Amino acid sequence: MVLNLFDGRAVRWHASRAALALCLSAGLATPALAQPAAGSEPAPEPVAAEAAEGGAAPATKDRVTRFEAAYFAAFAPNTALDIVRQVPGFVIEQSDEEVRGFSGAAGNVVLNGARPSSKSESLGEILSRIPASRVLRVELGPGDLYGSDYAGKSQVLNLVLSQAGGISGNVKGSLTRVHTGWAVPNLEGSVLIRTGGSTINLSASSGREGQVEVGYDDVRRIATGQRIEYRDKVNTIWERFPSFSASWSHEPSSRRSEHINLRYAPGHFNLKQTNHVTPATGPERDDRLEQDFYPTRYEIGGDIARPLGSGTIKFVALANRRDSNAHDTSFNRVNGETIGGFELLIDSRYDEALGRLSWSAPKVAGFSFEVGSEVAYNRLENATELYGLGAGGVKTRIDLPIDRAVVDEVRTESYLNLGRQLSPRLRLESRLAFETSKLEVSGDTTANRNLSYFKPGVTLDWKGPKGWHAQFAARRTVAQLDFFDFLSSAELANDRINGGNADLVPQRAWEFRLTVDRPVLGQGVLRLELGHDRVSMLQDRILTPEGFDAPGNIGSGQLSFAAVTLDAPLDRLGLKSTRLKLNGTWQTHSVRDPITGLDRRWSTFRPTWNFEAELRRDLKNWSYGVEVYRSSTNTIYRIDEIDNFMNSGPFVIAFAEFRPDKKTTLRLDVENVANVSGQRRRLFFDPNRSVALPDVEEFRDRNQHVEFTLSLNRTF
Repeated sequence: MVLNLFDGRAVRWHASRAALALCLSAGLATPALAQPAAGSEPAPEPVAAEAAEGGAAPATKDRVTRFEAAYFAAFAPNTALDIVRQVPGFVIEQSDEEVRGFSGAAGNVVLNGARPSSKSESLGEILSRIPASRVLRVELGPGDLYGSDYAGKSQVLNLVLSQAGGISGNVKGSLTRVHTGWAVPNLEGSVLIRTGGSTINLSASSGREGQVEVGYDDVRRIATGQRIEYRDKVNTIWERFPSFSASWSHEPSSRRSEHINLRYAPGHFNLKQTNHVTPATGPERDDRLEQDFYPTRYEIGGDIARPLGSGTIKFVALANRRDSNAHDTSFNRVNGETIGGFELLIDSRYDEALGRLSWSAPKVAGFSFEVGSEVAYNRLENATELYGLGAGGVKTRIDLPIDRAVVDEVRTESYLNLGRQLSPRLRLESRLAFETSKLEVSGDTTANRNLSYFKPGVTLDWKGPKGWHAQFAARRTVAQLDFFDFLSSAELANDRINGGNADLVPQRAWEFRLTVDRPVLGQGVLRLELGHDRVSMLQDRILTPEGFDAPGNIGSGQLSFAAVTLDAPLDRLGLKSTRLKLNGTWQTHSVRDPITGLDRRWSTFRPTWNFEAELRRDLKNWSYGVEVYRSSTNTIYRIDEIDNFMNSGPFVIAFAEFRPDKKTTLRLDVENVANVSGQRRRLFFDPNRSVALPDVEEFRDRNQHVEFTLSLNRTF
C-alpha cells in the first residue's frame, strides 16, 4: 500500500474517503431464494457442498463457485462485508461515485443478483449494514452473469440473502487513540427488517475520525546543498462525516422487483497546522494554516423491474446533490504579527439527475440479449475567491483566470449486449455502446462542444477442467472529464495555483486484459492478470497561455501491467486454521513529455510495483493477524516541478479479535506498527522543466505514529 500524503484536504475533494488504512500528511494538496439479475442467465441449481474442516467447502458448477454460509463460520463475521473479505481471491472493486451517469459506476458486488441502485454509497458501506446472519451463500462468477454493467469483469460476487422474516442488525462502537493521547470515539449501527415480502434497511454513523501528524519540511539549494529554510510542522485533523441511509426493496422474483434508497450525509473537515519556520536568513516565523471544509450530500434513487415478453424491462432513476464550501487561511507571523498570507474561499454545488431504461432476455435467437439507454443531466456551479493578506491582515483580491464558472452537461449512453455459449466451456460476450455528451461552460470563460464515441468490447470466458479459468477481454473506453479541471484553484499548503482548462477533451483507450486462475492448496486461489492499454489524448499537465500549470491533453501513451494474487489456507502445509493472502503488481507506462520532448511516466498515482500480504489465524474464540503494504514511488510531473511521493518503509497493521459469544466481537487494531512516515520530495525548475536540472529541493516528512483502535460489535 502507498500512503496518501496530505497537508489537509484537496480543494476539489467532495467528501470521498480514501480506501487506505492510513492517510499521512506530506502536503499533497491543501486544503424464497434470490434469483439472478434481470436479463442474466438463470442461476444454476444449488449443489451440495462437501464437508470440510472449518465449514462447507466451496462447490463449482455452471461457471459459478458457491460458498455456503457455513464456510465463513470460522471467521465469526458480523456483517456481509466481513464475509466478502474472506472469499478466496476476491477483492472488492469499489463503485466510483464521481462517475457521471449510472453505467460506469458499478463495482463488482451484487445483491440477490441485482446491482445496488445507490451511487453515493460505497460497496463497503452497503455491505457493512447487512447482518452476516442474513447471508445464505456467496456466489462467485464471471461478470456476464449479472448484466451489462459487469460484462468483461473476470469476477463478480453475488450475495444471496435470506428472505425469511424478522429483525436483525448490528451496533459497533470504537475508540481510537492517537499518539498524543487524544481519544476519538465513533458509533455506527444498522437494522434490517424483513416483513410481508419487503426488506427495510436503516443505518447511521457518527463518522468521527481524528489524527495528529508531526513532521518537517527541509528546503535546500541542490547545487550547493545550502539550506533555504527548515519548517517544523504539526497537523491536527478532526473529521465528522455522519451519514444516514434508508432503503426499501421488494423482490418477489427475478423479473419483478422494486428498490428505493435515500441518503443524507453532512460533514466537516478541519485542519489546524502549526509551522515554525527557520530560514537561512531573516527572522524566524510562526506560520499557521487552517482549513474548514463543509460538504453535504443528498441522494434519492430506485428502480423497478417487470416482465415484458420473454424478458424483463427495468427502469432506474436517481438524483443526487453535493453542496460544499471551504475556507482556507494561511498566515505568516513574526513575533505574533501577521506579515503576509492568503485566504481562499470556495463555494460549489453539483447536481445530477439520471434515468435508465433497459430490456433483457436470457434467450433471443440463441443469444442472451440486453439493450438499454440512459440520459443524465449534470451541473456544477463553482465560485472561488483568493485573497492576499498583507501586514496586519489587510486583504487584496487576486484574480484567477477562471474562478467563477457554471458547467452543464447532457450525457447519453445507449448499448447492446449479446452473449452466446460457444461450447460447454467457452462463452462469448460482445458489447457495443454509443456515448454522447453536450457540454456548455459559462462564466469567466465560455466553451461549447458536442462529443460522441462508439465503445465496442468483446470478452471470451473459458472454464477449464480441474478448476482452471481464463478470460480475455478487449474494449474501448472513454474517460470522463472532471468538471473541476475547467476551473482555476489554489493550494495554500503548496504555494501553488492551478490553472483551469475549458478546452479539455476526454482521454480514450483500447484496453486488453487476460486473466488466468486456478485452485491451489485445496480451497485457495492463484491468479495472474496481464493488461495493456493504448491511450490517446492522454490527460496530464500543460502550460496555459496565462502561464499556469493546468490539466491538458498531451498525446498518446501506453500502459502495461502484471498482477499476481495468491489466497490460500495453509492447513496442508501444517499451519492449521491459518490463511495467507499475497497480492503484487508491476506496471510501466510512458508518454512524450510536452515540456522536455522526452518519454516519461504518466503523472499519476501508479507505482512501478506494489505488494500487500495478510497472514490470519482463526481459532474458536480468537482471531489474530497482520497485514503489510509496500509500494514504489509515485510521481507527478508539473510544468516547473517533479513531485514524488513515497513511504519510509512498509506499512503494517496488526489485529486481534475475541468473541465471548456468537453475537459479540471485541477487536483491537494497531495501525502503522512499523512507525512509517509518509514522505514527499519536490524538485523545482526555473523557469520550467525544459531546464535540464532542478535548482531547489523540498523534502517533506509526516508521521502519524502508531494508532490503537478498540471496537465492540454486537449483533442482534
